[in-house]
Amino acid sequence: MPFLPTAPVRIQPYFGYRNEQRLHITARALRSRSGGFEKRGKWRAARTMLSQFASHEEADLPVELEIVSPDGKASRHQALTDKEGFARFDIRLDGDWPLAAKPEWETVVFHWRNGEGEHCLDGHVLAPGSGAALGVISDIDDTIIETGITGDFRAVLRNWRRVLLQMPEERILVPGADVFYSALGGGDVLPEGAGHAGEHRPASERPFFYVSSSPWNLFSYLVTYIEGRGLPLGPIMLRDWGLNRETFGSGSHGAHKRAAIEGILATYPELKFALIGDDGQGDLTAFGDIAVANPDRVRAIFIRKVGEAMSPEEHAAKAAIEAAKIPLWLGDSYKTGHDFLASIGLLADEETRAIVDTVEKTDPRKA
Repeated sequence: MPFLPTAPVRIQPYFGYRNEQRLHITARALRSRSGGFEKRGKWRAARTMLSQFASHEEADLPVELEIVSPDGKASRHQALTDKEGFARFDIRLDGDWPLAAKPEWETVVFHWRNGEGEHCLDGHVLAPGSGAALGVISDIDDTIIETGITGDFRAVLRNWRRVLLQMPEERILVPGADVFYSALGGGDVLPEGAGHAGEHRPASERPFFYVSSSPWNLFSYLVTYIEGRGLPLGPIMLRDWGLNRETFGSGSHGAHKRAAIEGILATYPELKFALIGDDGQGDLTAFGDIAVANPDRVRAIFIRKVGEAMSPEEHAAKAAIEAAKIPLWLGDSYKTGHDFLASIGLLADEETRAIVDTVEKTDPRKA
């Protein structure tokens, strides 16, 4: 039973991305109160998290997206929300839409009407820089955070208390992920505050994309976590959930991730990518399929070991990746992953090395 089914309709924007020809962004129409994730006791925490899952989706709502071209020309595009409340925009960009030299976040604006009148809200679109040669596609679940929300149904039930009662700042960062991701990404995360259509803000020096089997309901939670930990921010590809075999089956995780990664590769044919995941949800197998199909597009693959024995499918994927001569790291500590980065030439620039050295020297775990 959804909470607040009569609450005013609000729009939840998700991060978009574009190249010089097309812009992709999605938003969702929900009847729920938007709220933060401050820790105010266990009951308040549980109530906040339950509200993320029990929102009421609004179908057939007209939504407009306002975008501004690099030469200052504004245009609006219409979409109608589907039965799950999603408004999906896949816009062909007419005219000249060159990319800046470095990755940027471009501000767009969503417009909609509810019972209280006209409303608008900013959204953000990642535009990888024309000078970027490497992008990063990362898993989230057990790669940077112990989400406890994916896996088989018993795993979800076992970890449900953690999901409901812990706010983003309380969740455990996978040790070393901050150093490792800073080395790969560099730059700043998206600043807070309202903007307007056409505004530009710096993104991480290498474009980041996150692909996860977690539900779209956790988007705001995950953004709060990523920003709070100082990790590079980027578009997050989640999925719609149902309590069925398709949601919890391990094969569905891999299929979702493969489809999302293939879409990113197709959008940026000039970029090579580093793929980061763990061995808990078939990432090695999924990444192996991607690497075999696109050997010239994958710069390196990083798999964090979480203690599970490799399956026959994972052994086959490992062999296929090695046969394609793609550097593969399999380790349980991002400290050795940092050394691997250096060995394959991804720590070549002095600025990135200085960032990593500074973080390592001040890391309280090493005191």
